[in-house]
Amino acid sequence: MNARFSALSARTFSALRFRNYRLYFASQAVSFSGTWMQLIAQSWLVLQLTGSGTALGTVMAMQFLPTLLLAPFGGMIADRYDKRRLIMATQSIAGLLALTLGIVTITGTVELWMVYVIAAGFGAVTAVDNPSRQTFVMEMVGPADVSNAVTLNSVVVNAARAIGPAIGGVLIATVGIGQCFVVNAVSYLAVVIALVLIRTDELHPSARSARAPRQLRDGFHYAWNTTALRTTLVMLVVIGTLTYEFSTTLPLFAEFTFGAGASGLAVMTSLMGAGAVVGGLVVASSGVATPRRFVMVAAAFGLLVCALAAMPTLVAAYAVLPFVGAASVGTISLSNATLQLNSDAQFRGRVMALFSMALLGSTPIGGPIAGWVAEHVSPRASLFIGGAAALLAALYGWRMLARNAALGAAAAIEPAMAS
Repeated sequence: MNARFSALSARTFSALRFRNYRLYFASQAVSFSGTWMQLIAQSWLVLQLTGSGTALGTVMAMQFLPTLLLAPFGGMIADRYDKRRLIMATQSIAGLLALTLGIVTITGTVELWMVYVIAAGFGAVTAVDNPSRQTFVMEMVGPADVSNAVTLNSVVVNAARAIGPAIGGVLIATVGIGQCFVVNAVSYLAVVIALVLIRTDELHPSARSARAPRQLRDGFHYAWNTTALRTTLVMLVVIGTLTYEFSTTLPLFAEFTFGAGASGLAVMTSLMGAGAVVGGLVVASSGVATPRRFVMVAAAFGLLVCALAAMPTLVAAYAVLPFVGAASVGTISLSNATLQLNSDAQFRGRVMALFSMALLGSTPIGGPIAGWVAEHVSPRASLFIGGAAALLAALYGWRMLARNAALGAAAAIEPAMAS
């Protein structure tokens, strides 16, 4: 029994045997706790300033619109330059932006347009930071452990989703919203310090792409003509646009459906994060990511979001949210690992930039839609649309898997008949 448990534990946390990844993993736990604290504080600040679901969706759009527009360039930069130094720069800039938002909020000079501008600044930083961070994982652990490392990253993000909002809710209730932004600014230092301490001679650096014409177009062409990449990215566009709008829908669901206020939102976000931690550990222990596993988890995600939309009471919604979180982290981590494992090293940064565009950059479209539907119809309707979108994306993925299997079978038959 002990031997079996030890083997399972070793498989679940295999990427942590790398010192560099352990440092990075710990720093991400601190930084993402601050990020989730900031997200809940930012949502609550916008609701205080406007009381509008549309405004809340718009600020989310402002934060992620630069990712949609600039991510291809961010991926190209990640393919060309030292990823460790890029991440140090982006994390430092993000910390300064968080500090600025904290200062204007604490001094009482904050206005909605300032929140929009700073949110857009975060989006521009994310356009470079995301593909750099995603592909740097491969450099720390190598291809054999990248699935595990990606999933453990998702576990960190969602553990932080449980911790950050809980701390944020306490800070909002006791000292105010602005202090959440200041604490987040400090949290970025953890990543910078970890990157300074990383041993560069233990990395597995990928070959950098030299400057060349048409690199953006080549990246798009490569991803579109690789079936596993195209299918995964199309699914993520649909899910990212309409399903991953929880930063918009959950505050409205908590406030206007159940009247639960900031404390109810903090509980919702924490429960979803706690479920995601468990779900992430299950995925981490289950082996290499495959397109089929991604499709199945995406379908479960859609069903659970639809179930959440139908819950009649706040307690019932609380009961479903951990399962939504588990399916959510499975969808993200399996799609991420599928893209990395099916990408050539020279295109990986650009492919992961497309991942950012599909999952985060689609928010400028989906955020205002989710906010408008929640405000003018109901938050339940907004959640249900998101769940249905994930189910449709999974259906598309399943059809593509079946089509590829049929084509593969036909290709195998032809040589046999010729012989």
